[in-house]
Amino acid sequence: MMKKTIKKAIACTIAGIFLLSFAFTNDFNSIKSTAAGSKKETQAVTLKAPKYVFMFIGDGMSFPQIQAASDYLGATSQNKSSKILTGNKYLNFTKFPVAGSAVTYDSTSFCPDSASTATSLSTGHKTYSGTINMDETKTITYETISEKLKNQLGYKIGIISTVNLNHATPAAYYAHQSSRSNYYAIGLEMIRSGFDYFAGGALLNPNGDKKDSPQSNLYDLAKDNGYKVIKTQEEAAKLTAADGKAIIIGETLADSDSLSYSNDTTSGEWALKDYVRKGIDVLYNKKGFFMMVEGGKIDWACHANDAGSTISDTIALDYAVSEAIAFYNEHPSETLIIVTGDHETGGLTIGYAGTEYNTFLDNLSNQKLSYAKFDSAYVKKYKESKTSFADVLTDIKNNFGLITDSDPSAKDYPNLVLTSYEYNKLKAAYDMTINGKTAKSQEEYILYGNYEPLTVTITHILNNKSGISFTSYAHTGLPVGVFAQGQGADLFNGYYDNTQIYYNLASLLKVK
Repeated sequence: MMKKTIKKAIACTIAGIFLLSFAFTNDFNSIKSTAAGSKKETQAVTLKAPKYVFMFIGDGMSFPQIQAASDYLGATSQNKSSKILTGNKYLNFTKFPVAGSAVTYDSTSFCPDSASTATSLSTGHKTYSGTINMDETKTITYETISEKLKNQLGYKIGIISTVNLNHATPAAYYAHQSSRSNYYAIGLEMIRSGFDYFAGGALLNPNGDKKDSPQSNLYDLAKDNGYKVIKTQEEAAKLTAADGKAIIIGETLADSDSLSYSNDTTSGEWALKDYVRKGIDVLYNKKGFFMMVEGGKIDWACHANDAGSTISDTIALDYAVSEAIAFYNEHPSETLIIVTGDHETGGLTIGYAGTEYNTFLDNLSNQKLSYAKFDSAYVKKYKESKTSFADVLTDIKNNFGLITDSDPSAKDYPNLVLTSYEYNKLKAAYDMTINGKTAKSQEEYILYGNYEPLTVTITHILNNKSGISFTSYAHTGLPVGVFAQGQGADLFNGYYDNTQIYYNLASLLKVK
């Protein structure tokens, strides 16, 4: 009888433990992200909604870009006389208490584009590459998290980007278009959004095409819709919340009328962090704000396989995040900061066959300008004047640090000396550039992509000698990092689909 009683007691205890475990699991699952691919809203009813939300998106930024920037900072701070590697330097956002990973595929491919992935982040829906906030039939539109916050909660909204303000990622927070190339129509939606603060590169196609009717200039229409349009830093510095809705276009514009690459900025020129700081000034209010900040030129640099510019712009994004961190420190119980990417670009790797187990990332400190700036400031003149290869090599030394074995400094900088293989590749690329040829064959495309043969070969060689390599001129299917700090940050832990970032935000902020 005693044995039966003991057995029953043990059975009841086990059952109790199982039920408690099941209940605990359900409670835990109610506040964590749902499984990858699901479109179920996260239950965050017990969490206080943050009043101030920062959403940072490094376009094309995944773990390789983040790690390359961290390792570069470590390498350049290394004591040159020491043979012992002291390690990397963590970016500020990688120190956040919560770190997750998001899968990025879209309805087209496992290597998605920015329009579809930003749609997933802003609306929680998958769609085709090239489509902004519409379904695959291109007949149904999706309301964005920023639109919901403005319309339902009265939050002020800010959109900031280092590229054009009607480019894919910023557009995904206010526009609804079947094609990301509908720049004029996207610009119209931007003006009609009523959002409070825009800052970044110039609007593409501001005067529209023949198919666009009416063909009024977008900046004029913006003024008619109550926006203060600002095109100088002096005016931007004076902007206050009392001025109302504003659009700031960078005073110094670079390739495709975007903001300058970080390693091309001149003294006193505003960087991404300055536009974020100004955004905080004009958006701050007692009700709340949502700010989306895109480091768009990380993606452009990766497309061009320019590791130096990729790292520089990733660090610039981190500086911008620091502005949000400073705000968080003043409002810790009311602020949420999220830092993520939309996809990875370029297939960047730390490690190269030619350097085996070695890295020489401090080589990249010799790069003084971006590939785009080198094209505009140097290559254009080379073509016009048929500059000799010897003179071109001098410019390459001054701007990228690469030297020949006959250079007087060759013994002091052995890791920057061109091998005969590299020299011949450089000469072949120079010949193509000087003769105005572009890549046409498969072999040429693999070597140069759609970029200037001379310039992309210079960056390839410098990358490889540093222990960095790229596998693509396009996007890849890597997951992206998700880093979070502040109110509701725990929801972003784990491994999940990128649509879940939207559902976490929507549930936390209690919008429908």
